[in-house]
Amino acid sequence: MADVRYTKDHEWIRVEGSVGTVGITDYAQSQLGDVVFVEVPEPGRTLEQGKESAVVESVKAASEIYAPVSGEVLEGNQALVEDPALVNSAAEGDGWFYTLRIADPAQLDGLMDAAAYKDYVEGLH
Repeated sequence: MADVRYTKDHEWIRVEGSVGTVGITDYAQSQLGDVVFVEVPEPGRTLEQGKESAVVESVKAASEIYAPVSGEVLEGNQALVEDPALVNSAAEGDGWFYTLRIADPAQLDGLMDAAAYKDYVEGLH
């Protein structure tokens, strides 16, 4: 089973071996409202943990997506570019933003597991 970790900026990363799939959480998409535009990173781009990796725009606001860990982009989700509303309907499924090869697996240790993230979100209300 894949290990899923979360950031305080509401990104998730599903880890399978040395590859991570990155998206935003259901909580994040609910705060954004209807997503109208998504920009995903190009394959081959090197991302640094905590730095901007993608952009999502909704009817309310534009927001950066930050890389939960450092690594090299393997694939951007072109389906999301063509149908940005996938972020709203399947934020933690088909609405993923990109995959990357994880440069330093130890960075995952600093991220929250599902239970910790749930507690974190509940603390925001």
